[in-house]
Amino acid sequence: MRNHLTIVQKYGGACLETPAKIRAVARSLADLRGRGHRVVAIVSAMGKTTDQLIKMAYEISPAPNRRELDMLLTTGERISMSLMSMALSDLGVPAISFTGSQAGVMTDGSHSSARILDVRPVRVREELDHGRVVVLAGFQGVHPATREITTLGRGGSDTTAVAMAAALKAERCEIIKEVDGICSADPRIVPDAKPLRRVDFASLSEMCFWGANVLHFRSVELAQSQDVRLVLKQWGGIKRSTQVMKEVAGMENGKVLAVNSMARIEHVEIDSKDLNHGFEKFAQHLKQNSLSWPQLLASSFSVGKTSMTVACDSEWLDALLRTLERTKDLRQQREASSSVSLTCFGGASSELPFMALQVLGHHGIVPDMYVLSPHSVSLFLPVEDREAAVKALHSLVQQT
Repeated sequence: MRNHLTIVQKYGGACLETPAKIRAVARSLADLRGRGHRVVAIVSAMGKTTDQLIKMAYEISPAPNRRELDMLLTTGERISMSLMSMALSDLGVPAISFTGSQAGVMTDGSHSSARILDVRPVRVREELDHGRVVVLAGFQGVHPATREITTLGRGGSDTTAVAMAAALKAERCEIIKEVDGICSADPRIVPDAKPLRRVDFASLSEMCFWGANVLHFRSVELAQSQDVRLVLKQWGGIKRSTQVMKEVAGMENGKVLAVNSMARIEHVEIDSKDLNHGFEKFAQHLKQNSLSWPQLLASSFSVGKTSMTVACDSEWLDALLRTLERTKDLRQQREASSSVSLTCFGGASSELPFMALQVLGHHGIVPDMYVLSPHSVSLFLPVEDREAAVKALHSLVQQT
């Protein structure tokens, strides 16, 4: 049975980038508690802190040790949680901050890309019972056997929030960002992108997998599997939100919901005897160079060579390319590309892929590969054509 008083809120780095913003969030948390709720706040690192820490690490070492990189990156969220707890205390609100390990977030041992195995929020429950607001560092956990600190990878604070909401049987998990929920395209590229007030889990997971930055796709999958009520809200007192539903009624086959994109995708070629051998060599290369697994988008084998299409943050991709310069069996297959994806209902079994190619062709854009799934049509194209392709394909949102 759900505890109808517990609300988990996660605040992104943009909401916390200055002391003034942290104080503003603290006032919002205090108001939520004042209305009778038990409040757990998951905080990301302030502003671009994580990016700055990663940059610093790669300035020190071309291949930072993954364990030490985790130790470094977890400091960003620790700063946020401590400052937030201080701000709440100044408002007369009893509060306490916990790291991921203190909060009972148990993970596997994969540094930089750990997965949550279990959440044992004993101390969190105790402090909630004592009337405190609990502020948790997102993005991190601990391996229960080795006691090593781990990080969950990009978007890990979203995953922390969903996992904690599930463990506490919270009424809902609110992801607070400075953008207006989920839109039909990135508003920075398509100014007239329309907000989506309701979206189903499957479509949202597909959107996030293919580049929507509002949530990490792992957190969406976790919310669906754990039956967590998920809401995306815009910060700043504006009462706008996106409700994530199990199903959204009235959707038609072939209807385009949104257009998303990935700015940079790298292509790796591996000398191998078959696809399995290619994967083994790639995995060994990553381990030898202290690189976590990227997001694998596509893979194929032909005439002694395995091709792997991967995405990750720019620092990781840059590090990968540096390591490829030092090996003979693995190489950059070609220049980086981008992807543009149409999230849709039944698009793979409709004329949508052909329509998308026609629209792009009309704008002089020629993709060189596409990938289909029950919920998306994804096209790979030159980096310089990405924004034009997003704008062009967004016309299909209205047409279908």
